[in-house]
Amino acid sequence: MAKLFFQLTFFLCFFGGSGAFAKIRLPELISDKMVLQRNIILDIWGWGDVGEKVTVRFLGKHYYTEAGLDGKWAVQLPPQAAGGPYIMEVNEIVIRDILIGDVWLASGQSNMETPIARLTDRYPEIDVSNNHMIRHFKVPTQNTAESVQEDIPRGGKWHSAVASEVMNWTALAYFYAQEAYRHTNVPVGMLVSSLGGSAIESWISQEHLKEFPDLLIDQAAIDSLKIVGTDWGAGKWNTPDWKDTDWQTTTVPGLWRTQGLDTKGVVYYRRDFEIPPSMDGRHAKLHLGMLIDSDSVFVNGHFVGSTPYQYPPREYDIPAGVLRAGKNNITVQLTAKNGNGGFVEDKPYKLIGDDMEVDLTGAWRYKVGLDLDEINRYKNRLRNLKAAGSGLYNGMIYPIRNYRVRGAIWYQGETNAGRPQYYQTYLESLIRNWRKLYQAPELPFLIVQLPNYLEKSDEPQESGWAEIREAQLKATQEVPNTALAVAYDVGEWNDIHPLNKKDIAHRLFLGARKVSYGEKLISSGPIYQDMKIEGDEIVLYFTEIGGGLRSRGGTLRHFAIAGEDKKFVWAEAVIKGRTVVVHSEQVKKPVAARYGWSNNPEDANLENKEGLLVSPFRTDDW
Repeated sequence: MAKLFFQLTFFLCFFGGSGAFAKIRLPELISDKMVLQRNIILDIWGWGDVGEKVTVRFLGKHYYTEAGLDGKWAVQLPPQAAGGPYIMEVNEIVIRDILIGDVWLASGQSNMETPIARLTDRYPEIDVSNNHMIRHFKVPTQNTAESVQEDIPRGGKWHSAVASEVMNWTALAYFYAQEAYRHTNVPVGMLVSSLGGSAIESWISQEHLKEFPDLLIDQAAIDSLKIVGTDWGAGKWNTPDWKDTDWQTTTVPGLWRTQGLDTKGVVYYRRDFEIPPSMDGRHAKLHLGMLIDSDSVFVNGHFVGSTPYQYPPREYDIPAGVLRAGKNNITVQLTAKNGNGGFVEDKPYKLIGDDMEVDLTGAWRYKVGLDLDEINRYKNRLRNLKAAGSGLYNGMIYPIRNYRVRGAIWYQGETNAGRPQYYQTYLESLIRNWRKLYQAPELPFLIVQLPNYLEKSDEPQESGWAEIREAQLKATQEVPNTALAVAYDVGEWNDIHPLNKKDIAHRLFLGARKVSYGEKLISSGPIYQDMKIEGDEIVLYFTEIGGGLRSRGGTLRHFAIAGEDKKFVWAEAVIKGRTVVVHSEQVKKPVAARYGWSNNPEDANLENKEGLLVSPFRTDDW
């Protein structure tokens, strides 16, 4: 007996105590093969039981903390030099094969998440990739417009770029990481948070969308819906000793509307009744006639039966051991989603035992547990939920805010090409938003300008794709520490997902070398600056000329010119020193010029001597 007592005590002390062997939880980003950003204070965080002590051990040092009242904990590591592989211990969890280098957040829509498997025919070297010093993590999809999330969904994993793992990569991230590693010779981590078909508005917080009311969510309605959407009686009001003295009184049988109850949802009915000593613990039958619509019935807190719809007769067995001599309780949880629920008249409502019967008609107490009318009022205020912004920001950017990065890469715009007028504002808001979130006011942003797409036009055309390209250019001109990768020569007219991600990656990293690594180089093609009208010609001026202007293959193409009638025609264009002179015999008094202004300006060929194309532009704002 003494031995048994000792064994039981030992078991309770070591296994039964609250949190005795509680295990902390880490975000999936903090896992094997992760890359940590060099030369910056690092956050390591996770969750645990309140007050649980946490020890982080890394590179010969240890860091202590404990979980707060919200279950969260975090430590900060001092800036670390590039290197690895290393291990990190967080309590009993061991994280292996950690590298320290440069981490890039890559986001946008489908062209950012194009799987590398699609490119193996074009780039056979992918199949024999053997670079363990670059790593990739794809954030699982999580679209939560209602509120920000503290963690990403499960399923994400770090992969290196060795042949056995490279098929887990996205294409642009792979080529960018290769470019960065070749140039810097430090490990590279690509944190890809993207979703095909997504609009830019989904990636911006509600705070940064305030000038666009149609994109805002009624947060008060969201918060209220969480309250009114709760069945307040579930698991509580069916207990036998629940105090219902403040509940209203009604008569059974009877329907809600005839008794002054105008609601839809869940109503709880309670009634006490007496049982003689002869029925103490005995089996009995419960007859509840016909109820509208569905019900769950409890006797003395014990569930005795339910019916999911209106018509069947309610005849439930009360098992032996449930009834007791004296006072008993019956609770009916009645649901009528279309309203006017209740107890149908001229049906039996009674409890039947051996040689006894209890009449259950008459006075009952009731209380509304869930009011669907009130829920629907708040839902009507949230009709724009699917069209509102911020869902992907809430679910896929906010949860990773503590994972430090060197910069961000943005490849998106196709979905917004049909409504381009606000894109520049959106993009500038997104950059400000993410910089604030990361507490990095100068966080570098590298932006892919939309490639050429769709059939070429025989005549100058208006184009949503051209307007998105213009917005992307202007955003990089307005917002410091940004760079633009021009890409209208690498697209495919019949495929919105062009395969040439390698050249795009190269141009992106040219921008990174300038805005992130501080190198002195020409990282972009010439940028339109100004114009001057001279007779029947327009003279165009540029910055970022580098070694000078030149044509890529023959005469300059894809320039258009217009007079006051705003009708554009193709124009002849020639390079004169650091300018381009444009004219057309059809326009004697020109007022505006355009370059590369179409869905597919693949033939546009003005560049600098560094081989970087001019971004499409227009001198008008028509």
